[in-house]
Amino acid sequence: MPVAPLGIAAIVLILLVAAVLLFLTLPDANSFNARVERIFVENDDLTSGAEIKLLEILAQSGTAFSDVLASYRMVIFVLLLFSTALLVAALVFLLMIVALNRRMGEIERTGIQVSSLLISREENTVVLNNMPFKLTEAAIETLAVLAEARMDGDVLNGAEIESMISGRRSEDCDESAGATRIKRLRDSLGNQIVSELLIKNIARKGYMLAIDKDVIRMI
Repeated sequence: MPVAPLGIAAIVLILLVAAVLLFLTLPDANSFNARVERIFVENDDLTSGAEIKLLEILAQSGTAFSDVLASYRMVIFVLLLFSTALLVAALVFLLMIVALNRRMGEIERTGIQVSSLLISREENTVVLNNMPFKLTEAAIETLAVLAEARMDGDVLNGAEIESMISGRRSEDCDESAGATRIKRLRDSLGNQIVSELLIKNIARKGYMLAIDKDVIRMI
C-alpha cells in the first residue's frame, strides 16, 4: 500500500478508536432520570407537597442533564470529524510539499528543458517554450550576448559581458558591471526558478545559458 493512503488510514483508525473509547466512557444520558425514578419507586411515603415538588425538580434536572449530555456528544462527534479532516488535509499537503521538493531537486539537477528560445530585440521580448517575457532593452542585450556566446560554446565573465554590450575592451570593464547586468536580467525574467536555472553561474569561469544551442533563435 502506498505511504499516503496508509498514513491517512492510520489517522482515521486512531481517531475512530479514540471516538469509540470516549463515547463508551461517557455516562448514560438517562442515568440521572433512572436514579430519580428509583427514588419514586423506593419511597412511597413521599407524600407531602414539598417532597413531591423536590422530586419534580429532580426529574426536570435529570431531563436537562440528558439534553446537555446529548448535545455534548454531538459537539464531540463534530470536533472529531473536523480534527480528522484537518489531519488528513495536513498529511496531503505535507506529501505534496515533499513531492514538489523532489521535483524541484530533479529540475535543479537536470536544468530547464527548453525546446525553443526566441529573442526579439525589436520588441524587447523573449519567448521561452512559447511563454513570452517582456524585458527591458538592457536585459534583452544581456540575454542576446549570452545567447550568442552559447551558440559559440563560450562562457563569459562579467567583464566580457560588459565589454560586448558597451563596446569597450574587457580590460577596461569591471566584473561587477557584468554581474549587475546578469542580476537585472534575472529580475526582469521575474520567475526566480526560471532565471536561476536558465542562466548558470559557473564558478571562476562566468555565465552561460544552460540550454541546447540549437534551440536558440534571434530576430
